[in-house]
Amino acid sequence: MELTGIRFLDELAVENRPVFCRVDFNVPLDGKRVRDDARIQGALPTILALRQAGARLVLASHLGRPKGGADPAFSLEPCATRLAELLDDEIRFADDCVGEGVMRLVKDLPAGSVAVLENLRFHPAEKKGDPDFARLLAQPFQVYVNDAFGTCHRADASMYTMVQHFQDKGAGLLVQRELEFLGRLLANPQRPFLAVLGGAKVSDKIGVIRSLIERCDALLIGGAMAYTLLKAKGIEVGKSLVETDKLDLARELLSLADSRRTELLLPSDHVVAPSLESDTVMVTEGAEIPVDQAGFDVGPQTIERFTQKVGQAGTIFWNGPLGVFEKDLFRAGTHAMAEAIANSPAVSVVGGGDSAAAVKKAGFTDRISHVSTGGGASLEFIEGKSLPGIEALRAGHQF
Repeated sequence: MELTGIRFLDELAVENRPVFCRVDFNVPLDGKRVRDDARIQGALPTILALRQAGARLVLASHLGRPKGGADPAFSLEPCATRLAELLDDEIRFADDCVGEGVMRLVKDLPAGSVAVLENLRFHPAEKKGDPDFARLLAQPFQVYVNDAFGTCHRADASMYTMVQHFQDKGAGLLVQRELEFLGRLLANPQRPFLAVLGGAKVSDKIGVIRSLIERCDALLIGGAMAYTLLKAKGIEVGKSLVETDKLDLARELLSLADSRRTELLLPSDHVVAPSLESDTVMVTEGAEIPVDQAGFDVGPQTIERFTQKVGQAGTIFWNGPLGVFEKDLFRAGTHAMAEAIANSPAVSVVGGGDSAAAVKKAGFTDRISHVSTGGGASLEFIEGKSLPGIEALRAGHQF
C-alpha cells in the first residue's frame, strides 16, 4: 500500500489546537480494572508526542460490543484511570463522546492536557458510519489523528466518515510503524520471503493465501487449515477438522502454488489424540492420520523442516498458530515457530491475534521485528485490500 498523501505527526500543526485522536483501547477488563494494558501502552508514543507538541488532546475508542446503548460494563473509564497511572498525571474523562459536555470539556482543556471520551459504541451510529453522528464527533476538533490500526479495516464513523470534516489529518506513530513494516512485505521484501500461516479455516484466509502464493518464495501451512489441504491431496486425516465444502478450493490453491513455483510445505507428521480433551497423545510416523485420531499440532519432523526453512529466510510473515497452543499438549509447534522466528536474523512480522499472543506467551516479543496490533487489518493489508481508516487519511480522498 502506497503511503503517498498520508501525513504523519511531524507534519501536523497541533500546538494549542483541539486534537481528536482515535486510539484502540479495546482491552480486557476485570470489573473496573484493566487486565492487560498492552494496547494502552501501544498508544503512549503518540500520546506523549502530541502532549509534548502542545496539543489539547482528546482520545476516543470503542471497547467490546455493548448492545443497544450505554452499558457500564463497557465503560472506558478504567482505561482512563490506567492511562493516568502510566502518565502519572490527571486525565479528564467525559461521560459521553458527543454533546454539550464534550464541547465544554474540549474548550476548557489546556494545551498539553489529555482527556478520554466514553465508549464510541455506546452510540449504534458509530458502527453504521452515520454521517450525522460523525459530524457531531468532529465538531469540537481542528485536527484528526488515527492511531488505531486494528480498526482501520472498518468504515466506522470515528475511523472513516468523520475524517472528511478535517483539513488537518494524519496517522499516529503506531499506525505509521504498521504501514512501514507491512508495506515493506508487499513492496520490497528481502528474499527469500517466507510466510507461515496457521489457524482453523482455509476459508478465513483465502485471499491472504492467494496473495502470499503470488508474493512469497515459500509458504508453510499448519493449524487445522492444513488438514483441509492434506485431504485435498488425497491424504487421510482421520477425525481432524476439515472444511469438506472447500476441498475444490484447496486443490485450486495447491495448483496455483505449483504454477507460480511457490514452495508450499504442509505438515509431514502430527501430534494426534482421539479428542481435544484427551490426556494422552501420539505422534504419527508420516503425514497420514489414523481414522480414530484427530490432529491438534504439527509433529517433531515438521517442526524440524519448518524451522530449517525459517533459518534460510530474509523476510518472514507469520499469522496463525500451528496447533491448539492454549493446551500444553499441543503447543510445541507454535512455540517452536515463535522461537525459530525470534532467533532468525530475517525481518520478521507477526500478524496480530493468536500469533502475537503465542509470541508473547513464549517471551519472544522483543526479538520480533514487528508484532502487528491488527489481526484482521494486517491480513486485509497483506491481501491487498483497501483499508477505509487509512484511505480516509489521504489528501484529496473522495468520501
